Order: sequence, then C-alpha cells, then structure tokens
Amino acid sequence: MEQSLYDVAGNAARELCELAKLKQGDIMVVGCSSSEVAGGTIGKNSNLEVAAEVFRGIYDALCEKGVYLAAQCCEHLNRAVIVEREAVPGYEIVNVVPQPKAGGSFATTAYRTFKDPVALEEIKADAGLDIGGVLIGMQLKRVAVPVRLSVKKIGDAVLLAARTRPKYIGGCRAVYDDDL
Repeated sequence: MEQSLYDVAGNAARELCELAKLKQGDIMVVGCSSSEVAGGTIGKNSNLEVAAEVFRGIYDALCEKGVYLAAQCCEHLNRAVIVEREAVPGYEIVNVVPQPKAGGSFATTAYRTFKDPVALEEIKADAGLDIGGVLIGMQLKRVAVPVRLSVKKIGDAVLLAARTRPKYIGGCRAVYDDDL
C-alpha cells in the first residue's frame, strides 16, 4: 500500500530531526515544489491541496519535537521564508504575503497555518528539506552537510536533506566535539 503524502513528508522530517540531532527551538527550512510533488514541472502547476498535505506532515512532525518550520518561498519572492514570529526574535521582518503563483503553495499554506507568521528575506536554519529541487542552501547555517534519508522522494519530487554543523577551527592539533 502506498503511503500518503502526509505520512511520507512526516517520516522524512522525523528522520532528519533524528539524524541532524535537532533540539527544541531549532529551525528546519523546507522548500517544496507542489508542482514537482504532483508530477509536473517546478513553477508550472502550483497545487494548494498537495502542498497542504506535505506541509501538514512536516509541520506535525516538527511540532512533536518543538522544532520550528521555516517555509521557503519561490524565486518570485526572492526565496524569502515564512516562519513563526517567536522563532526569530531580532530578525528583520519584511512585508509580503505569499500566494500560490508568487511565493508558492507550500509557503502560502505556512502563512495561512502559522499562529503569527512573518516573512524574512533570509534565515540561518539548522537543517533543511529540499523537495523538488528548489535550492534551500542559501537558508542554512554554515557549514551544510548532506544527509541521506531513507525517504528519497515525496510524490514525484526528489528529496534532498541537509544538516549543519559548527565550523572546525584550530588546525591539526584541535579536538572537536562530535555531539555539536
């Protein structure tokens, strides 16, 4: 039996939380092409119903862990992100409300679902899911590390994942904490 988009997306988010060792208050950025998930071409067939199922799966999984979701908009909004205000004290907020054809269906769903959504030009997230080749790397802290998940696709969209780690400094005599 084929799993629902909700289940597959939720499983991917839970697995990344575990592998990235995310803790309460961390931020996961997600970029999602609902067009790609539904079997179309990125930017051509934005689908609110598909985006809502994927969003709910990820959002529910992250809420269980106390991890914030940052939803990346499409290039029409310069890949701005939508996030809960409480997750980003001190960040400069910008004024835009995403729409399915200007921001994307996933970000639109986030804006409509969050309690107190705000838009930011950029964020420095602790981990991320790229659903359909939407390019989330600019929203991750340095240094980004690829993570291989057991979930390879959500719908028809290729799924890529990343975590971040602190930069290594100090050279060959330095000792590092692998738990960071």
